[in-house]
Amino acid sequence: VQLQASGGGLVQSGGSLRLSCAASGSILRMNVMGWYRQAPGKQRELVAAIASGDSTNYANSVKGRFTISRDNAKNTVYLQMGSLKPEDTAVYYCNARIGDSVFWRDYWGQGTLVTVSS
Repeated sequence: VQLQASGGGLVQSGGSLRLSCAASGSILRMNVMGWYRQAPGKQRELVAAIASGDSTNYANSVKGRFTISRDNAKNTVYLQMGSLKPEDTAVYYCNARIGDSVFWRDYWGQGTLVTVSS
């Protein structure tokens, strides 16, 4: 199983970006999908997560500005980011909990850099 993230880039403060992350490979079932970020010198933190039933969870710092969604038919999770701030600058990683008939396992994408200029 692989997760391929895309959509990062350079954007001005106040701008928008949409991140995508597609899972491929042998996927029997998928549970929570999410986005994390890691800024230079800081620990990786949860940005947003979405469960298989579409319930969502957001970090307080992004509530009202970011929206997470998923397309189960495409095994893809999206992060629509708006009103971006310089403090949103980080490498963004997607995560998915994927299972076979017995076990669940967490998979990570390779990371995509988001840079917000002031």
